[in-house]
Amino acid sequence: MKNIHIIVATGVWEQDRLRYRRHRLAEFLQNESDTQEVIWLCPAPRRVDPPRSRLANGISQWTVQDLFPHRAFRFGRYVDIFHRRRLRPLLSYIRARAAHHRFYLWFTFPGFPLLGDLFPWTRVIYDCSDLWASPISGRPSAAAHFRQYVIAKAEQRIIDRAGIIFCTSDYLHDQVVKKLGAEKTKRVFTFENGVEFDRFSGRTQAADVLPENFGGTVLGYIGGIKPKLDFNLIEQVAEKKSGWLFLFVGPDGTGRNREFQQLLMKKNVLWTGSVSPEDISQYMNLVDVGIMPYKLSPYNEAVFPLKLFEFLAAGKPAVGVHLPSTKKYAEEGVYAYLDNSDPGSFIRACEQMAGSKNQEAAINRRLALAKSRNWHDIFQHMTDLVINHEKSK
Repeated sequence: MKNIHIIVATGVWEQDRLRYRRHRLAEFLQNESDTQEVIWLCPAPRRVDPPRSRLANGISQWTVQDLFPHRAFRFGRYVDIFHRRRLRPLLSYIRARAAHHRFYLWFTFPGFPLLGDLFPWTRVIYDCSDLWASPISGRPSAAAHFRQYVIAKAEQRIIDRAGIIFCTSDYLHDQVVKKLGAEKTKRVFTFENGVEFDRFSGRTQAADVLPENFGGTVLGYIGGIKPKLDFNLIEQVAEKKSGWLFLFVGPDGTGRNREFQQLLMKKNVLWTGSVSPEDISQYMNLVDVGIMPYKLSPYNEAVFPLKLFEFLAAGKPAVGVHLPSTKKYAEEGVYAYLDNSDPGSFIRACEQMAGSKNQEAAINRRLALAKSRNWHDIFQHMTDLVINHEKSK
């Protein structure tokens, strides 16, 4: 009897051309010998035609159309009445195969909570990677309060239903335990994000990106550009360090945020836009120091950034701001952690890291740390726990 895994994801597979933890998890499960099928179940603001399709990697994508395209209506992803009927085709599909397969439901965000109660799943798993109910910008508002209430309610249902819960940071682990109750902590585990180490072993650089004949220090942020980033901090640093180049690589997820647009007006700030995931390592190789300048907010307190170990896998030192989950990895020549938004502190940390960027011992230490956080090993451990919990029932 083989397994069918349903991954409840935040959006279509190619959304923003970014690869998150859930993408790696889906591909890992797809490649397991006891897997019959992986289904990527996701909301879509507009109708996707066809709503069910087979991706190039063999994963099946099933889309559930939102109530209306506007962002304001995305709350329907968390409220049963707005998606109950649209889940029926999937339920019919899996019920027709129920006698011959085991079914694992993986929630990777708190969407479609009703799904946990509509089928006798072999196991329900919640892989919690964000403080979902908290506004990503850190700014409170009436809309954010309503969103927080709706998402928190949906997440609580998933937490109560899940037989096993994985969290990407100790902070998230503590938050889940508070919602679950201390007597049930044995079903909650922390697995921080990892890295596809071999993807970053090449040394080819992306062409025609940096200004011609530029020989200064390049500080790079690579990933989705979102309101959680401290654009004001980088603007202040860019003014003070005109000889540095600040390279941003990734899609604009800020909705044309005024602070980000203002930052882009600086002569020493360069934004490439979205690039193919296959080319990320080539952009990494342009960078002298990787930066992760996050704002102080509850949302960021819970974050464990994907890019930390990717920078290190590329042999690059990194500097992070307001990312307490990463503090334990701070090490001279490897990673600098800051708990403040002071431009002077940020400059000094970047200068120290730039000064050691080519030191062989520091490079070897970065590579060794990244290599110890291999995605395959992380997911193997997670799936082993899922199986062992199932057997112990």
